[in-house]
Amino acid sequence: MTLTTRTPSALAAALRDIQSPVQGELAAVSDELWRIVSADVPLVAEVQEHLMRMKGKLFRPTLLLLASSIEAPPPRKAITFAAIIELIHLATLVHDDSVDHSALRRGMPTVNALFSHQVSVIMGDYLYLRALRELVTIGDLEAMRSITVASNEMTLGEIRQLAAFDALAFSERDYETLIRAKTASLFMAACDVGALCGAQRHRAALHRFGERLGMAFQVADDLLDYTEGQEMTGKPSGLDLKEHKVTLPLIAALREMDGGARMRVEALFAAAEPDDEAIAEVVGIVRAHGGLDYARRRADQFSREAEEALGDLPDGAARASLLESIAYVVERRW
Repeated sequence: MTLTTRTPSALAAALRDIQSPVQGELAAVSDELWRIVSADVPLVAEVQEHLMRMKGKLFRPTLLLLASSIEAPPPRKAITFAAIIELIHLATLVHDDSVDHSALRRGMPTVNALFSHQVSVIMGDYLYLRALRELVTIGDLEAMRSITVASNEMTLGEIRQLAAFDALAFSERDYETLIRAKTASLFMAACDVGALCGAQRHRAALHRFGERLGMAFQVADDLLDYTEGQEMTGKPSGLDLKEHKVTLPLIAALREMDGGARMRVEALFAAAEPDDEAIAEVVGIVRAHGGLDYARRRADQFSREAEEALGDLPDGAARASLLESIAYVVERRW
């Protein structure tokens, strides 16, 4: 697959095309989200309304619905599973924003900023538990296993990241283990549960596709933090560096740096609150030492592996959309 860069408007149009085979089901997913999280508690209702405005492009539910419709239209339970996947995703965002003390998410105030740290933690727990309650109600143990394994992996990934004492010793292998847990695991679960709903003989292929797509997605997202400003990502550029997070562009660049360049990076990580000038300097160092180019190549490699995983799936609108989703996750304004 040849990848090119698209503008934000072109990316939005591409996503609409990807979602077109399951557009009706996606509308029903939004209704399911409201049903699952509703509670007769004023604060919950207030936070819930804010979260529903914050919910993203329903990309993971899209993957689940497309996977479930490889051979036939998605069954009704796929819509509920898609809502559960989105709820778990929302819960991770709420908790991540609380851990990171983030003020903005997708250009909107986070629950942490708009309400309080305590509300953010409890609301994240509430979303997880509502999703779990719905899984128990459905009673599909194999789907429950897939989703709870992913949730466990995401939590362990977060703990591993918090436990990393020497950030600059973080290796590429460490990074890939982390993003497989924190990001790719939920992509895998979405595609896996979709297969369970309607394409069980293609389950292994869809599981592999979800994993590779999730890896490509996270590398591309980490690249954006080095290349795009707030208008593109909804968060300030360089936020990972400001929060002392080591991602693939920096890992790759560190391997090529001389002593002077590394000292500038170490100074940034030693500063409690790095200023914009220091962040811009390190971004330039990473770019000059090939970190961005290397990360782009890895994202392209993951995308090729995702494409290969779909090789034996039957032709049709769902497979075509899954293929297009590969380009969508990596064609950012790098």
